[in-house]
Amino acid sequence: MGRRFAEISFTDSVKAAQIRYGTRKANEGFESAPDRRDALTEREIHFIAERDSFYMASHGIGADGLAGWPYVQHRGGYAGFLRVLHARRLAFADYRGNRQYISTGNVMGDDRVSLFLMDYPKRQRLKIWARATVVNFADDPDLLASLENPDYKARIERAFVLDVEAVDWNCPQHITPRFSEFEVRAMIAPLHAEIEQLKAQLTMQQADSSGA
Repeated sequence: MGRRFAEISFTDSVKAAQIRYGTRKANEGFESAPDRRDALTEREIHFIAERDSFYMASHGIGADGLAGWPYVQHRGGYAGFLRVLHARRLAFADYRGNRQYISTGNVMGDDRVSLFLMDYPKRQRLKIWARATVVNFADDPDLLASLENPDYKARIERAFVLDVEAVDWNCPQHITPRFSEFEVRAMIAPLHAEIEQLKAQLTMQQADSSGA
């Protein structure tokens, strides 16, 4: 765990909770950790490239200027649709959805977001804290064009650019393994091949028996 994670997450109320439940001493070391963990390494870059979905948290700003309710949205696409532009910047295409624009509006009021990226089969999860900017097509058409995948039939409306503030890996505890249809097909492919081979052998044996 890096120092930047602690700087962002260990608010006064979090520290008070740590004191109450007896973990304050154990967590103090993160606040002085030598590694800030405020940029992506090869490990994170490789992990992000394999993901076809993530969860993004944001929150709105009320009429009184105070923070509104938090909001978590699932984002999905093809593997690698969350692009790494460099070690401290990510971007993804925002496709047409239900047109409520809750995340978009939240980011316009407060640019702080948090991302959870999950690998359920391997029981891994990556957390990213970032500041998000909404980029419309007229603002940067080249960026939006670079995020497009011609094999993914969805209309891009805008893009989100995420400037990384902190990254952290969670432990695998309590992650229930889940598998996508593609992953299940890959797992059972050898079984299907073996079944077809056995069928072919059986057909040959039956043919030999009939010929005899």
